[in-house]
Amino acid sequence: MAEIADLHESVDVAAPPERVWALVTDLPRMASWSPQGVRTFVRGRVGLGTRALNINRSGWKVWPTRSTVVRFDPHRDFAFRIKDNGVIWSYGLEPTVAGTRVTHRRETPDGILPISLRLQDAVLGGVDRFTGELRDGMRQTLGRIKAEAEG
Repeated sequence: MAEIADLHESVDVAAPPERVWALVTDLPRMASWSPQGVRTFVRGRVGLGTRALNINRSGWKVWPTRSTVVRFDPHRDFAFRIKDNGVIWSYGLEPTVAGTRVTHRRETPDGILPISLRLQDAVLGGVDRFTGELRDGMRQTLGRIKAEAEG
């Protein structure tokens, strides 16, 4: 797998970790916050080992990914690994005086599968451009989660 930098964005939310946790672990609702997510299909309750099928979109391009929940520490850490590229997407929750600091990460502990990098170059405008889209999407996702949690 190819090495590539991890990404992270954070936001402070005026809501308790329990409220934020309920949102970030609601995988079927994730598409309402993520600008790239279209829909997520999950069987049963979300927990460690839960598998999901995700439909993603960037402009006119649509593609599926498969994920598995790899970390599930209530009110603290939630993460799922994308089978198709090796990336882990996570949400870390940390209590603050005013509520919760949420850190959204794209983790690449084993790099990114070369096929995924080639597809980013060939179809998604290049790795740098696509990475920029992901970072912007992370900020939008956090902003939408914040608005929902505080609303």
